[in-house]
Amino acid sequence: MPRVLIAAITAATLLMFLGPKFIAWLRRNEVGQFVRPAGLIPDAHAEKQGTPTMGGLLILLSTTLPFVILSSRSTEAMLVLFATLACGAIGFVDDFMKIVQKRSLGLAGKWRMLGLLVVAAVLVWAAVDVVGLPTTLVVPVLDESFEIGAVAFFVVVFLVVSGFANAVNLTDGLDGLAAGVAGIVLLAYTAIAFVSDQRDLAIFGAALVGSCVGFLWFNSFPAAVFMGDTGSYAIGGAIAAMAVMTKTEILLIVIGAVFVAEALSVIIQVIVFKRFKARVFLMTPVHHHFEMAAWSETKIIVRFWLLAAMFAGVGFTLYFRDLQSIAP
Repeated sequence: MPRVLIAAITAATLLMFLGPKFIAWLRRNEVGQFVRPAGLIPDAHAEKQGTPTMGGLLILLSTTLPFVILSSRSTEAMLVLFATLACGAIGFVDDFMKIVQKRSLGLAGKWRMLGLLVVAAVLVWAAVDVVGLPTTLVVPVLDESFEIGAVAFFVVVFLVVSGFANAVNLTDGLDGLAAGVAGIVLLAYTAIAFVSDQRDLAIFGAALVGSCVGFLWFNSFPAAVFMGDTGSYAIGGAIAAMAVMTKTEILLIVIGAVFVAEALSVIIQVIVFKRFKARVFLMTPVHHHFEMAAWSETKIIVRFWLLAAMFAGVGFTLYFRDLQSIAP
C-alpha cells in the first residue's frame, strides 16, 4: 500500500512541478490546439483555438518515472506500460501532423487503426505466450468464464484497445472532462489490481491517477493546456490494457460507462443519420449535446464526473463480490 500511495503522490507532484515550464515552452513554440470547423463543435469552442496542446507528454513522463522506480516491473505491468506508451505514440504522431499542417485533421483514421491493431497484437501475444493469460472472457455477476480461443481473444482485445483509445479521445472535448473521468476509472482499476494482489499494476494505476489529478490543475476550466491525442490515446490504451490484465474486458463496459456512452453516441448518430436522415442528438459526442441544450461547460463536466464515479463504484463492487465468492 505505501508504494501505491507514493506513486500517486509522486506523479501528481512531478506533473504540477513540470507543468508551468512545459506549458510556457508550448506557448513559445506555438504548439496550440486547432479546433474543428464551425458546425462540428459548439461555437463557444472557437475561443479554445491556440490553447497549448500535447500535454499528454507530461502525463506519460510523470506516470512512467514513479512506476519504473517504485515497482518490481513485472511482465504484466510492463505490458500495460507498453500499451500506454505505444498508444501515446500514435496520438503524438496525430498531434504533430496537426501542428505541422496547421489544421484539425492529423493522422488518417486507417493508419491510427492499423497502429492500434499492432498494439493489440503485441499485447495479446505477450499476454498469452509470455504471461500465460487464459484466452477466456469473464462474465460478471454470473461468475462464469468462457474459453473463446486465441483468435477471438485477439478480436476482443483489439476492440477494447481501439474502442477505449478512441472513446477517451472523443471525451476530451471539454476542459478537464477526459482527465477527470479517466482518473476515476483508473482509481477503480488501481483498487481492482490491489485487491487481486497485482501490486505492480496497482502502482502503475496509482501513478496514472496521480498524473490525471496533477494534469487537472492545469486542464480544469478554463484550460491552460490540453492533453491532445497524445494523452487521450495513451490513457485509453492504459485503461484497455489494465482491463485485459485483470480479465475485466466485459466489466470495463460498466467501469468506463461514460467513455462507452460518448463513443456510442457518435456511432448511433452516424447510423441513424445515414439510414433515416435524422439526428438523435443535437450534436455528438454526447457532451456536446448538453452544450447545445444550454448546459454550462462546468455543469456537464461535474455531472459526468459524478456519473463516472457511480459506474466505477458499481463496477468495482461487482468485481470484489465475484472475487469474494471464489475466495477459499
